[in-house]
Amino acid sequence: MTAKTPKSAATAAAKTAATPAAKTAKANQAAGAAPASRRKAAAAKPGKTAACAPRLLSGGNPQIPKGHGDAPVQAYLDAVPGWKRDLARRLDALVERTVPGVRKAVKWNTPLYAVEEGHWFFAMHCFDRYLKLTFFRGAALDPPPAHASKMADVRYHHLHEHDPFDEAQLADWIAQASRLPGERM
Repeated sequence: MTAKTPKSAATAAAKTAATPAAKTAKANQAAGAAPASRRKAAAAKPGKTAACAPRLLSGGNPQIPKGHGDAPVQAYLDAVPGWKRDLARRLDALVERTVPGVRKAVKWNTPLYAVEEGHWFFAMHCFDRYLKLTFFRGAALDPPPAHASKMADVRYHHLHEHDPFDEAQLADWIAQASRLPGERM
């Protein structure tokens, strides 16, 4: 094997620099175009900035960053689409009235409610045709919400657009659920 001379090493480096990507970069630079790295930054996904509105996931549920407190829940409620927004706001207000000092958080793009931090008793989630209310110890409620889950303790209540808002029943379920041990998440 022969050692490369300085001249042959320079020739090899020049050939490497003449790759198609390097040629394109030189041509763009000569034409006054921005380098590829700046073009990519300018074409970054629009949902990555804080000023952009939350995007809706499959099923119409808003994508909200994880957070604790009322602010992330209010951001979720602001982003809920259509008729479900009013319903979600009414539910949030009902939980606040029924359980004074309730703790709130958004996890997995879902508002959660707890009496004791980290022990959640209630959640809501948007779908295209309904708002799903989750009672983590719903099987212990009297009467239990109509929809069963794969998890034995969990029960769901679905609110569709034209369903009556039975505030008394919902408040009773929320009050009962808040007195039960919460689900640790």
